[in-house]
Amino acid sequence: MKKKGMIIIVSAPSGAGKTSICDALIESDKNIVYSVSTTTRNPRRGEKNGREYFFVNDSEFKKMVKKNMFVEWANVHDHLYGTSKKVLEQTINKGKDILLDIDVQGAVKIKKQYKEALMIFVTTPTLKVLKERLIKRNKDSLDVIKRRLENAKKELTYLPKYDYLILNDKLDESIEYAKSIICAERLSIKRNIRYFGGKIK
Repeated sequence: MKKKGMIIIVSAPSGAGKTSICDALIESDKNIVYSVSTTTRNPRRGEKNGREYFFVNDSEFKKMVKKNMFVEWANVHDHLYGTSKKVLEQTINKGKDILLDIDVQGAVKIKKQYKEALMIFVTTPTLKVLKERLIKRNKDSLDVIKRRLENAKKELTYLPKYDYLILNDKLDESIEYAKSIICAERLSIKRNIRYFGGKIK
């Protein structure tokens, strides 16, 4: 029996360092593939269509929803984001692990459909640190930063639904924690016992 790949979900408030951790995982592990989400938001400086996201307009996105093309989709910070059902299934059936950098709403939807999905939440040690990082990266206005901090408080209420928590104080350490979590999950009995017909003789 061919072993399926894992669905690895990483969620975090904006500015917590999620993207840096995910990029490091992709770079260090050839068996992990990025799930490229579809979004209605405009590309940021340096982003390319098909690399960070597939950028579409509202009308195109809604047509995709009607065709049931997403395994999950959500409205985040006034923009729509969705994960391709076809890409996810094809990836794990090839034995590759798929890494989803998605919000808490999408994460919960996927977990309901794929009970075996691994869920990791990344945040900063405190909201004060998060605010400092958002200001330092100089990508958003103060009003947007205020909204992101309010959203962060709501996102933290989803913590009990996740399997692991990484407090991203030092990025290098957090990356190693994420690698260790994935390694442990790959070796876990719950993910391997099925290959013994449910029994180990």
